[in-house]
Amino acid sequence: MPDRPYTAAEVDTALEALVEPGRLAHAQDVVVHAAPALQRILAEALSEGGWFGDAHDAEVRRIAGEQDEQECARALSTLVAEQTRLGMFVGVAVGFELAHELAAASKQPIEEPVGGEASGVAIGGAASGAAQSSKDQSSTEEH
Repeated sequence: MPDRPYTAAEVDTALEALVEPGRLAHAQDVVVHAAPALQRILAEALSEGGWFGDAHDAEVRRIAGEQDEQECARALSTLVAEQTRLGMFVGVAVGFELAHELAAASKQPIEEPVGGEASGVAIGGAASGAAQSSKDQSSTEEH
């Protein structure tokens, strides 16, 4: 990964490449593997950013109490769209930082974790062990 900002043209080119068939298959496997840790990171980021505090709760209550069915549906649709966009934006930011961490880790000697691949996803190296450790911790926290 370059240690410089990306140009708009570079981002546009990369986004166009992502729509190629099968291009996201490995990334999807990695995300499925890391989902518990990613969910925790997203929740923490949204909480720290104040995105789901009192204002959000008040909006949910307002929508739930709406008497006009069409207005309720419109407001609910808007809220879901806003939450989706927000989750996507935070997710992309986390993805950039994760890519930087993985790039930095790849510059270090790679040690294969005990048991090889984690969850059948070829992540490899120290990052795989860390991801598995996060997954184990998240699974414990969820239950």
